[in-house]
Amino acid sequence: VQLQAYGGGLVQAGGSLRLSCAVSGRTFSTNIMGWFRQAPGKEREFVAGMRWDGLTTIYADSVKGRFTISRDNSKKTVYLQMNSLKPEDTAVYYCAADRAYYPVSSAVSDYEYWGQGTQVTVSS
Repeated sequence: VQLQAYGGGLVQAGGSLRLSCAVSGRTFSTNIMGWFRQAPGKEREFVAGMRWDGLTTIYADSVKGRFTISRDNSKKTVYLQMNSLKPEDTAVYYCAADRAYYPVSSAVSDYEYWGQGTQVTVSS
């Protein structure tokens, strides 16, 4: 399984970005998709996760109401729409895949496949 994340960049506070994660390879092994982020000097943290069938989505409290995870099954792509961005959202964002069917986990250790990360910088 290969995950390719892109769409990061520099944006002013209050702005928006949409990240994409293209999935290729043994895609039937990727039942749950997640977005994580890691700021300098901090541990990697969960942002959002969902099942490919869309029945379950979960968010970190820090992004609820501002970020939305979605997917396009035909394109095997998962998105993270980020609105009302804040400087504290600055981090490298990673997409990840979990072979489990349920539940949607927020734990880094539960995800087997990882993309390379894309930098998001929010200026104040």
